[in-house]
Amino acid sequence: MAFGSGIAAWFALPSAAHWIALCAGCALVAAAALAPWSGRDRWPYLAAALAVLPLMVAAGCLTVWARSAAVGESALARPISGVFVGRLLDVEPQPALARDRLVMAVREPGTGRALKVRINVPAEGLSSRPALGDLVRFRARLMPPAAPMLPGAYDFARTAWFKGIAASGTALGPLEVIERGDGSRGRLAALRQGLADHIRQGIGGEDRAAGRNGPEVGAGGGAGIAIALVTGDQGGIPEADAEAMRDSGLAHLLSISGLHVSAVVGAVYLLVVRVLALFPWLALRVRLPVVAAGAGALAGLGYTLLSGAEVPTVRSCIGALLVLAALALGREPLSLRMLAMAAWCVLLLWPETLMGPSFQMSFGAVLALVAVSTSAPARRLLAPRDEPVGTRALRHLAMLLLTGVVIDLALMPIGLHHFHRAGVYGALANMLAIPLTTFAVMPLLAGALLLDVVGAGWPLWWLAGRAIDLLTGIAHAFASLPHAVTTLPAAGPLPYVAFVAGALWIGIWSGRVRWLGAPLAAAGAALLALAPHPDILVSGDGRHVGIVTEGGDRVFVLRDGGEGYARDNMMELAGLEREPAALDRWPGARCNRDFCVLAMERGKGTVQVLVSRGRDAVPERALAAACDRADIVISDRWLPRSCHPRWLKVDRTMLGRTGGLAIRVDARRIHTVAAGQGEHGWWRPAEPTPCRRAASLPAQRFPAPQESGGAARGCLRSPAKPV
Repeated sequence: MAFGSGIAAWFALPSAAHWIALCAGCALVAAAALAPWSGRDRWPYLAAALAVLPLMVAAGCLTVWARSAAVGESALARPISGVFVGRLLDVEPQPALARDRLVMAVREPGTGRALKVRINVPAEGLSSRPALGDLVRFRARLMPPAAPMLPGAYDFARTAWFKGIAASGTALGPLEVIERGDGSRGRLAALRQGLADHIRQGIGGEDRAAGRNGPEVGAGGGAGIAIALVTGDQGGIPEADAEAMRDSGLAHLLSISGLHVSAVVGAVYLLVVRVLALFPWLALRVRLPVVAAGAGALAGLGYTLLSGAEVPTVRSCIGALLVLAALALGREPLSLRMLAMAAWCVLLLWPETLMGPSFQMSFGAVLALVAVSTSAPARRLLAPRDEPVGTRALRHLAMLLLTGVVIDLALMPIGLHHFHRAGVYGALANMLAIPLTTFAVMPLLAGALLLDVVGAGWPLWWLAGRAIDLLTGIAHAFASLPHAVTTLPAAGPLPYVAFVAGALWIGIWSGRVRWLGAPLAAAGAALLALAPHPDILVSGDGRHVGIVTEGGDRVFVLRDGGEGYARDNMMELAGLEREPAALDRWPGARCNRDFCVLAMERGKGTVQVLVSRGRDAVPERALAAACDRADIVISDRWLPRSCHPRWLKVDRTMLGRTGGLAIRVDARRIHTVAAGQGEHGWWRPAEPTPCRRAASLPAQRFPAPQESGGAARGCLRSPAKPV
């Protein structure tokens, strides 16, 4: 926990000076604890904690700092288009979206700097899939990795930084392989792809095995889910099935994690023990549990590599190896020490994963499981006793339900913080889906793959398809129930930190002292649940604006372009499910081709909002008069200095420094993307130019009118084309 706290502090603190100060402060505390003091002999454990824990905090901060400096790559300065030649490093098939996602090593035009870029290639651009190591020529438009569109949204720029990706884009034509690689890089990837194609053929039939010719590939979802369960590749799952799995709380089944690794390791362990026990000479001379543990470990390592070695899989593999070691040594396999060692290994190699939902939900679920299963009431409930088989089964069923409820309660705030939505019936759905997946779907898939060695796997493929159909049916049934999904707006980091701190206290302590963390966890969860919705949302480029009604039941958007990334972000960050409406449909709105003027009723007053919607130049005197009548002006242009709204001017100058905004009109508060970025390498605010003088903006309050100066005169769009 101390090591992870140091990592989290590095992300939260804004600059290198703060990181150095944190490490220096930790070193001073540790030195003071090691110095002689009067109570040291009376409190040896406290002295040890004060010496070790600050050093672990500093070690976490330094680890993630070193990782950032080692793998981070500066993004492109601006979008570029052209023909590129690059070496193929990775392929992620996404047949459900009729495309492949490729990672290439290219040279930056002009500078020759080596870059790693990620491009999406539509199905029509792939006459044949290139192999890893091939030299490929392609035409594309490359963009710098996008910062969060709004406060609390997904930060692709940070993810790309730690993956070394400097740009992303879409191929504008077919790819041309100009030189084949030696094939040494892609053996494991080729094995994964061959296995995925074989599963697709077995589950979906010959008509679906052809490849990436449209969304009909894996149309029923069975093949995509089967591939995800075996290889971890979720690109073939139709969006409808993926959404149902998320809303029903079953999405964790699709990620190769503890359930899958433990099933593989456990099956190999039991199989080796049972088979070797048939040979008395061997069983009398060799400790079979040790041999079986070694075989299970090899199986777990191989499965982890085959499935892509994602963070949940690595965590599960480390945990499984520790459990096998404990079984071989006769020790308690399920403990907090096992979880702590697995978490420390993951954070040491990939410290940035601490901030992602995958790490938090994975370890949070296991922590809740360990805390429940090792508690005194749970031990009494599951203690052996002389009773009928049916009563014993009911006790274990009650324990399974209790564990599911506790895990759901622990994970729901995490899901709400990251995704702003969570399934309500996850515990009930998992009670049906986990046994079905563990004892039916996974064994049928494994058996079908084994029998296909002799060409006799088709009956099990058919049964596996029916079992997967039942699994997706369960997901759709629970996802379609009334109030199956809870959506909440973004609440900021403090409530979430309070919940995590309280939940960790409950998880790591035993006895009555653990309940001291309950008030803090409950307060954090309550603040997450009661978070007020924002009144106005503005994207970082100013092109997307959402205004939420006073009751928080609908959002009106500036550009109503149907489904898309911007629309989904607006709804997600506002915590709404209802379809958005166009801004010109706001009650009483007055719009022309250039601007919309609308009145927002908030509290005891009315706020006048002026939003630009066109790209033609507007006479400056008319614009200045309109600004004088408005409280808030929002534009994707550089507005002239003569534009003086009464409260706030949001233009390209301001957005270049702050990124996306979430505005609370009644509380007069602004949440910005820049507030959580600091001076980390992936965040680069726009530099002001002579024509774009930076506006002064207090961190969390509306600026006073005299502080909201904008750009110099002449920065309007298309100045030679007045209207």
